[in-house]
Amino acid sequence: MVVPQETAEGERRVAAVPDTVAKLTAAGCDVVVQAGAGLAAYVSDDDYAARGAEIATGRNDLLQGADIVATVQPLPVGDIAMLSPGAVTVSFLQPWVHGDAVRALAARSVAALSLDLVPRISRAQSMDALSSQALVAGYYCVTQAASVAPRMFPLAMTAAGTVAPAKVLVLGAGVAGLQAIATARRLGAVVEAYDVRAASADEVRSLGARFLDLGLESQEGAGGYARVQSEEFLARQREALGRAVVQADVVITTAAVPGRPAPRLVTEEMVRGLRPGSVVVDLGAEGGGNCELTRVGETIDVDGVTIVGVRNAASAYPLHASALYARNVANLLALVVRDGAVAPDWDDDILAGACVTRDGQVFSG
Repeated sequence: MVVPQETAEGERRVAAVPDTVAKLTAAGCDVVVQAGAGLAAYVSDDDYAARGAEIATGRNDLLQGADIVATVQPLPVGDIAMLSPGAVTVSFLQPWVHGDAVRALAARSVAALSLDLVPRISRAQSMDALSSQALVAGYYCVTQAASVAPRMFPLAMTAAGTVAPAKVLVLGAGVAGLQAIATARRLGAVVEAYDVRAASADEVRSLGARFLDLGLESQEGAGGYARVQSEEFLARQREALGRAVVQADVVITTAAVPGRPAPRLVTEEMVRGLRPGSVVVDLGAEGGGNCELTRVGETIDVDGVTIVGVRNAASAYPLHASALYARNVANLLALVVRDGAVAPDWDDDILAGACVTRDGQVFSG
């Protein structure tokens, strides 16, 4: 298995850490890491070598001889051209976004596994990289909100007067939303949350937040994700949400539907109804934005309201994000490598669900 350095702008994570190198070598894998691949995640080449990895300097030679290539972001098309037919890649491929990479992988007869397609079944929980990275992203959203907000989050009672706690509204109560709720509560905020899945209400309340019931029908889909909502439902949702949004000091949006544009929850009218000094942190920015005014990767001011368009949130904390992601990768590769050889069982539900290309064919996305 080879671990090349990430080339995507701003990507600081790495697909293997020393602990997973040791696990993979024990399973019979030869692990080769490109020099400097882990530096942005605070992992040195010496750290890798101490756990059994070989350090290589030439990227082209590294890829040309690879049986398995593990990355965070999908390989650039130029790198894919160097892979041998039958090689296996593991990454967050997001086939609906990276069509050029998918076509290149199929043309090279590479077997591409996408961690964002690992099915949500109990046997695959240890491979669920979407959840592990969402945990980091939810924490990041709150720290970003706290860093740009002009107010403190906790209640403070002093001789000079009382400082009221911040009111935080979290839209979306998946893994990222729940982590955002827990983090905002730890900082002392009063937190309210909403999700289209009625089943999430108990999880929200268990964290000490109030669940916002809009009186709308549940929209739970397969695998515990929210299903795609109709425009009619979204219009009713926005109308009901507007009253809650304008009462918040901080709005954190984490709503997502895999493989689809981010649902639009916060309109321009809502933003302009917020008090000056309010903050909107949009984790859905890369999917088109949960907020109508979001600009991905930018922090903007709209009439005194700060809107943070989050890009690659998990990469902001590369040490822990890499450790979690690398374990997800290693656990998935346990289904690919048998007795030191690449021998995937393509009838396995997990591999079949995660497989995007194989033998020149495209299976997903």
